[in-house]
Amino acid sequence: MRSSKSRSRNKSNRNRSPLGNVVNRVFDSSGPEGKVRGTPQQIIDKYNQLARDTQLAGDRVLTENFQQHAEHYLRLLGSAQKEQDQKREEQERQNRERQAERDRERAQRQERESNGESDAGNDASTDSLQSDSFGDSGLVETPESQSDDKPQKPKRARKPRKKPDSGNDGGGGEQGDNGGSEPSAAAE
Repeated sequence: MRSSKSRSRNKSNRNRSPLGNVVNRVFDSSGPEGKVRGTPQQIIDKYNQLARDTQLAGDRVLTENFQQHAEHYLRLLGSAQKEQDQKREEQERQNRERQAERDRERAQRQERESNGESDAGNDASTDSLQSDSFGDSGLVETPESQSDDKPQKPKRARKPRKKPDSGNDGGGGEQGDNGGSEPSAAAE
């Protein structure tokens, strides 16, 4: 029972793509004259060398056999390299698209700035970008993180707190809290 479970687990592992990293993978090849071990390129070179040796020795059948083994690994290597080239081209295409999008956004920003749009609209967009970057990361916005070129809004004057009545301690505290919350509403 236990060995069947082990076999079933191993079976699922064998169903993975055989061309994962074939270029650098080490293979054991069982050729006509024993095993040859190495990367596909090393095996190809070894079989081609064995084919030349047997051709000089005059054994046409063994030469053909070595050449067929070399051709097998040559096809394996070629398909793996083709797949890697396709992945690389796809990544380069995606990178070009991302860069083109960034360039378009940069050009639009520069065009807006050159047209002299109000700073309030630009400040709102940069504020939203900054709030996104600070809000998501859990960082606190500091004066150093804000750009120096933004004009700061003048703060509204606070209303003075009402003095609590000597008889109502609880009521005066509430009024003081209301007076203290007004500046935070003004800051928003």
